[in-house]
Amino acid sequence: MVLLVFVDLDPQLAALDALGGFFVLRVGVPPRGPLPTLAGAWAGPRSGTPAEVYGDPVTFRIDKVAQSIRAPESRVAVSVAQQGLAARFWSVALGAAALCGRLPDLDPELLRWDPDAGVPDDLWLSEVRTRPVTDLDAVVRAGLLVPLNAALRSRHRVSPRLLWGNAGSALAGTVRQLDRWALTHGRPDVGERARTLAGRLFAHPDLAGTLDPRTLRRRSCCLYYRVPGGGVCGDCCFERPPRPVPRRT
Repeated sequence: MVLLVFVDLDPQLAALDALGGFFVLRVGVPPRGPLPTLAGAWAGPRSGTPAEVYGDPVTFRIDKVAQSIRAPESRVAVSVAQQGLAARFWSVALGAAALCGRLPDLDPELLRWDPDAGVPDDLWLSEVRTRPVTDLDAVVRAGLLVPLNAALRSRHRVSPRLLWGNAGSALAGTVRQLDRWALTHGRPDVGERARTLAGRLFAHPDLAGTLDPRTLRRRSCCLYYRVPGGGVCGDCCFERPPRPVPRRT
């Protein structure tokens, strides 16, 4: 029998800090001042909004990632940026659900995003509202990943299969991190709860089939191997980087 020990979601979400940087969610107004909400960032800049600081925040982030990793084409930067955000969303939500038994409301109108900042200062929650753990799919997949993917695809030519493969990979990575934390800190209940919740999430058609159930290797590629010196990820569908197809002359 697993004893579940729940911790109240405090107004600053401080309990999540112990899980690691990707699980941290800042609350309140960032030192740099108001930021665009995720809903506003996905919709694009509108007159009189903080989004004007970055023009189009989504494009700003993709360009920033592209320069950082020296991406040879835009879809590589789109993939890397999207997977990073997916990992942040899953970490915050699944971490809270597994550790505290409760879920912060990550409504895109409440969640603010700094496309120029790194983890954990990229996401800020205006206020903490609690939702039941049963809302996990609605909060993350439907509420955050669906509109994020739509915003990216409206600006760039990128495969939905690639984006959902990234989301599945990020979810599995979040579970592995929670498992490691649970083992180190003597909290098997946290790891078991994370695995159970993730299993339910993977049942949705958007995520089902993104990973091989036996090996947990993904069935699509995030394209990171195309980054100079990138290689393949630990869960990549490829054993080694594919060779480039010669161009016909």
